[in-house]
Amino acid sequence: MAIASPARPIRLVIRDDDLRRNRPTVFFRLLLALPHLVWLTLWGAAASIVSFVLWLAVLIEGKAPASLHDFVAGYLRYATHLSAYLFLAADPYPGFRGRPGYPVDVEIDPPAAQSRLSGLVRMVLALPAILLAASLGAGFTWSTSGGFYLVIVALATSSGVAGAAALLAWFAILALGREPRGLRDVTAYALGYGAQTGGYALLLTGRYPSSDPALAETFSELPEHPVRIVITDDLERPRLIVLFRLLLVIPHFAWLLLWSVAALVAAVAAWPAALATGRVPSKLHLFLAAYVRYVLHLLAFVHLVGRRFPGFTGLANSYGIDLEIDPPERQSRWTTLFRLVLAFPALLIGAALGGVLFVVALLGWFSAVVTGRMPQGLRNLGVSCLRYGAQLDSYLLLLTDRYPYAAPVLNSVFKSG
Repeated sequence: MAIASPARPIRLVIRDDDLRRNRPTVFFRLLLALPHLVWLTLWGAAASIVSFVLWLAVLIEGKAPASLHDFVAGYLRYATHLSAYLFLAADPYPGFRGRPGYPVDVEIDPPAAQSRLSGLVRMVLALPAILLAASLGAGFTWSTSGGFYLVIVALATSSGVAGAAALLAWFAILALGREPRGLRDVTAYALGYGAQTGGYALLLTGRYPSSDPALAETFSELPEHPVRIVITDDLERPRLIVLFRLLLVIPHFAWLLLWSVAALVAAVAAWPAALATGRVPSKLHLFLAAYVRYVLHLLAFVHLVGRRFPGFTGLANSYGIDLEIDPPERQSRWTTLFRLVLAFPALLIGAALGGVLFVVALLGWFSAVVTGRMPQGLRNLGVSCLRYGAQLDSYLLLLTDRYPYAAPVLNSVFKSG
């Protein structure tokens, strides 16, 4: 049964939840996709010309002609299919015509009336969404030129979250024969946002792309974890505090450096204790949990995800973007022994999500200065990035042996303040 994102003019649809992958086709995926990459470039060149005609039609009539709309929509759908195949979010070999029915698909509404003014400056308005799509690794999914080059470079350098997830999924599939759920879901989310961005930039819709992780909650669910994020914050952002945010946090940066040294010493002391007893001592756990919580509070403020100036103690329930961290629990001695090695894949995803968080802060800064508010979609995406970072920190510092979950979903972490 197909699983679609909440109603928008361009919606991601997951038609197959099977995570099994064919190892030989995964191993040779780039070679198998070469004909598609050539076709993507040719179709993209044609779509760029047609999208210019669409632009003129929107300016003159306020609506795209159905035949031209369908041609560009077919290209966008085909680019999404190919991207899902290349990034291992789907396994079947895609067709060349962009027809509906692929396991990772997009539904695109028929032409609707669009604002002539927004159509006139569409590419300027689309720049923030394009920047965010690029940080997610999904900007190439709808590129109208250079498709071959962009896909090869993205995969080779693991650029963006989708690229990093695909690189890790490649190794995991060769070992296990299936893709980890979190990697598939974060890639699907990135492709869905890329499709929204492409549809907006190519004049298929006048609806601005949404980055809200709620769009991924139809096909992804946040599993139970000892480290959970809680939101009691609002979206208001005082302009003066936004303008001088980096100056305000200078004392925090100095304190963070000192506390980080102490946390490293505490983690080194906790490691042999966890190896010997299978559990981190309670006092060390409390100290490290406060440090992880403090880092979250500070990063939330710096990146405009949180509103208020944070405290210096990492106290629970003291900030609008907060963490619930379970008490010490038994941990596997084997995962404790090799914790740094096991954390490497998560560090790669964490670095990619850090790039997304930077873009969230950059776009949020301009929006907050102008409107006095943080856009909800950006705020929630920033929260999901911070949630992953906090779970990663907790894994590294031995607060838990539960691995962080990559998919950018929140699933009911909002509570009344």
